[in-house]
Amino acid sequence: MTLSKKEKIFVGTILAATVICWFFALPNIGGMDELGNMGIGSKWIYTIYGDPAAKSFVSLGRINILTVVMGGAIVLGLILFAYSVGKKYKLVPEKKQAGVELFLDFMHNTVKDSITRKEYVRPVFVIATTLFIFIAVANIISGIPGLNVSVIDGKPQFSLFLDTWYTPTSDLNTNATFALMVLFISHAFGIKVKGFKAWAKSFFEPTPIMFPMNVVGELSKPISHSLRLFGNIYGGGILVLILSYMVKYLVLPVALWGFFGMFLGLIQAMVFSMLTIAYIAAQIE
Repeated sequence: MTLSKKEKIFVGTILAATVICWFFALPNIGGMDELGNMGIGSKWIYTIYGDPAAKSFVSLGRINILTVVMGGAIVLGLILFAYSVGKKYKLVPEKKQAGVELFLDFMHNTVKDSITRKEYVRPVFVIATTLFIFIAVANIISGIPGLNVSVIDGKPQFSLFLDTWYTPTSDLNTNATFALMVLFISHAFGIKVKGFKAWAKSFFEPTPIMFPMNVVGELSKPISHSLRLFGNIYGGGILVLILSYMVKYLVLPVALWGFFGMFLGLIQAMVFSMLTIAYIAAQIE
């Protein structure tokens, strides 16, 4: 694939900006002894009702503000991008439209090869592709320096270019929601295809004694599905941050953020969507 002059300038500008941000940020970062005072691993949580310090504390719920804000920003950005592609749709596609069509064609062929019933190819394609796009974008921004918030002494502290953009996939609630959604959707497909009786009977196959194991197996799917993504993104971020402190004056942190955020992030997004297709396909067949 060849890049035009404008595209080369854009890519070069992004890379240069990333290196410059780290160049100015890393000299201000202390040693390993300061990690505990930086709010590492802390979350900016808003309690809907009640005072957590009170003995008779009653809460109606807790919200991770950055998860909501960044998740909404990603969705809005994807909607605007899709609108820009559809608005300039041409019979002979330009580069951006051709790239989108190539990706969608790849995902559609992947789903078509896994789903034996043709009438379910399109809905499964929509579900798997939507999950992949959101997770991929969320993971990619975790490798780009930007705005982040850490909580120190109970107060949110904003930092710009001292850390990467916060990604919603580093919040287990996001990943668990997606995983549970996939579980319910897959069994909804199973009930529609097999009928309720046949679907319920499948839990007792090949023998009734396997019923507990079959139930445990199904319940373990969303657990492994969500923890795999959470562990790679959240754990990878903590690992790279520690390594960055150890080699703070080298260019290595830039490469590490790019590797974990972009390369591994795309792989994890693809793994999550492929498992989604596999779980649904197993219920349909």
